[in-house]
Amino acid sequence: MLTRLVLSAHLSSTTSPPWTHAAISWELDNVLMPSPRIWPQIRVLTESMFKHLRKWVVTRFFGHSRQKPRLVSKDGRCNIEFGNVEAQSRFIFFVDIWTTVLDLKWRYKMTIFITAFLGSWFFFGLLWYAVAYIHKDLPEFHPSANHTPCVENINGLTSAFLFSLETQVTIGYGFRCVTEQCATAIFLLIFQSILGVIINSFMCGAILAKISRPKKRAKTITFSKNAVISKRGGKLCLLIRVANLRKSLLISSHIYGKLLKTTVTPEGETIILDQININFVVDAGNENLFFISPLTIYHVIDHNSPFFHMAAETLLQQDFELVVFLDGTVESTSATCQVRTSYVPEEVLWGYRFAPIVSKTKEGKYRVDFHNFSKTVEVETPHCAMCLYNEKDVRARMKRGYDNPNFILSEVNETDDTKM
Repeated sequence: MLTRLVLSAHLSSTTSPPWTHAAISWELDNVLMPSPRIWPQIRVLTESMFKHLRKWVVTRFFGHSRQKPRLVSKDGRCNIEFGNVEAQSRFIFFVDIWTTVLDLKWRYKMTIFITAFLGSWFFFGLLWYAVAYIHKDLPEFHPSANHTPCVENINGLTSAFLFSLETQVTIGYGFRCVTEQCATAIFLLIFQSILGVIINSFMCGAILAKISRPKKRAKTITFSKNAVISKRGGKLCLLIRVANLRKSLLISSHIYGKLLKTTVTPEGETIILDQININFVVDAGNENLFFISPLTIYHVIDHNSPFFHMAAETLLQQDFELVVFLDGTVESTSATCQVRTSYVPEEVLWGYRFAPIVSKTKEGKYRVDFHNFSKTVEVETPHCAMCLYNEKDVRARMKRGYDNPNFILSEVNETDDTKM
């Protein structure tokens, strides 16, 4: 309002026409003092803005501290560590050296790769230097003109290292070579050549095997960020969406789930991470999935389901972790891979369903819009599975008739006993 008064005073001091002053004052009134009809819209907009701001602040500064610990991360990694392992048990990892090397991270694997080659070159370089030193082929011994060395042109440790490198990687520049004067040098040449082939085969095979592991193929299989609970086919179901980002298929795909929770037995024993089987199916079953487009898998919440006694109001109070597995065979390599993810109660949305993502273009092609892959739409859903089944039982009883075998229909003749 103060801005309007200052601007009006400034305009009155100018030579502008009076109608201009009136028009500007009317516009300022509409801006600074809105009409009462738009106040509800402003209030709704303000509340929505503060709601999103509060949600962002909570997620940004307090989200990580409020997250519950999970066994399996969203990308499939297992959050578990082993403590107090005996030294004898640790030695088993070196017995199975191939699997140990494959499971190493890339930085450790490349360190071993470089160390293996440089170490072998330097070690055999020392041996070649020792052969030349023992045979007195080095210039410091001042060999005679007719002296035939074990290895030509080795003048020191550096030249011995270069000869070791040329021998193991079979470069063969031709400047340095082994002569027939020394049997020890011939034996060392054969031994280094054999050992070099073994090192090359092991290290190159380990890198190739790690690159082609089916674990990398699993990165192109993605699950929806949230799981939803809604009605499907007249039944209350828990639904999850999964997609294959490659056009190559997964053969013999099989999907299943495990519900992890802490339970107490009747004997009083507390079992942490107790596993309960969760059956997931699609309309065609849960095996040999035709994984050409994103699929929506679902679990029917019936009397045998661990979700049967949960409700929309008590879902966030539960303490469980739903782990979903997808096993399949890679079509291009015939290797078996497994994809897994997990959902905690905060990631299960009650009363929602997934938005459609498959459409058909004018050219007759089917198009998948991954923008709506994890998008959900709120739908009307019973707040508990027990309520849905109780409602169905009541409707079935109302439609059902009962026969009474003791009921006999007798005809009654009506007579007029009233006399005038």
